[in-house]
Amino acid sequence: MSLEREHDCPDCGERRQFYRAASTTLHLGEKVKWRCPDCGYAFVTIGDEITSAPDPA
Repeated sequence: MSLEREHDCPDCGERRQFYRAASTTLHLGEKVKWRCPDCGYAFVTIGDEITSAPDPA
């Protein structure tokens, strides 16, 4: 269980360290909400396959 991960932040415009804000277990896998501490942008991942983050351009 990682408490942080590096990810592109569309609001900051660069890679940032995101922090785990919340998590729960679903039938699809673990649902985790990740938040950028600099701007507050957040996205959700479910398992290793599903994410609400935008695709990098």
